[in-house]
Amino acid sequence: MKERLILVTNDDGYNAKGLQAAIAVARRFGRVVAIAPETTQSGMSQAITMYNPLFLRKRSESEGVTIYSFSGTPVDCVKMAFDYLLREEKIDLVISGINHGSNSAINVLYSGTMGAAIEGSFYGCPSIGLSLTDHDLDADFEASVRYGTQIVERILEEEVALPCCLNVNFPVARPEEIRGIRVCRQNRGYWREEFYHHEDPHGRDYFWLTGEFINREPEAEDTDEWALAHGYVSVVPVQVDLTDYQRMEGLKTLLK
Repeated sequence: MKERLILVTNDDGYNAKGLQAAIAVARRFGRVVAIAPETTQSGMSQAITMYNPLFLRKRSESEGVTIYSFSGTPVDCVKMAFDYLLREEKIDLVISGINHGSNSAINVLYSGTMGAAIEGSFYGCPSIGLSLTDHDLDADFEASVRYGTQIVERILEEEVALPCCLNVNFPVARPEEIRGIRVCRQNRGYWREEFYHHEDPHGRDYFWLTGEFINREPEAEDTDEWALAHGYVSVVPVQVDLTDYQRMEGLKTLLK
């Protein structure tokens, strides 16, 4: 049987610990090619590079694993794989992550990790974004690797209907502390941003963006935020059709 080809990418950069964790998951199922940004690209969502040259560099190669850095965004990395570097081969799965930090709730729209996973699904390839709710650069990914492996195994075994894109988030916990896996919906929370205003030594104003996540439905037990807060791995199937179907008929009447 031909060995599977797994594409791995992320938004934290090619040298992130989470990328190595994602490669550890992927290597269990086939040959791995990782193409990840040269530098951190968090919050880049579906951004692509159009007005700057892009540079691809092979960083390492070992048995079954080749790692490249790419000077673009996470979506650029996926496009580079499908449209150039691996265009003569069949990519069987895209894994994006494992991200340092949660991509639950509204974060799915901002996330470079999920931007790459969604892009992979555009090519008709099952794609999974993996994220750990821990921003520590030296975070413990043991539980994420264990449960990520379980999820990937089931998706590959069952040959799920395409397009398939999953947003998977892991709570901060040891493997034995995780209560299980819950398929759930995206929480309807949002971010309330705040800009801190400062002045540099030359008298120039600058701003630093921060914010607080507002959970609009903390008691809803069918959301990703609830699952993570209660020790479960959350799995949200993602689609890209943003049409508000419930509003269509009213608009047809209003705008006829």
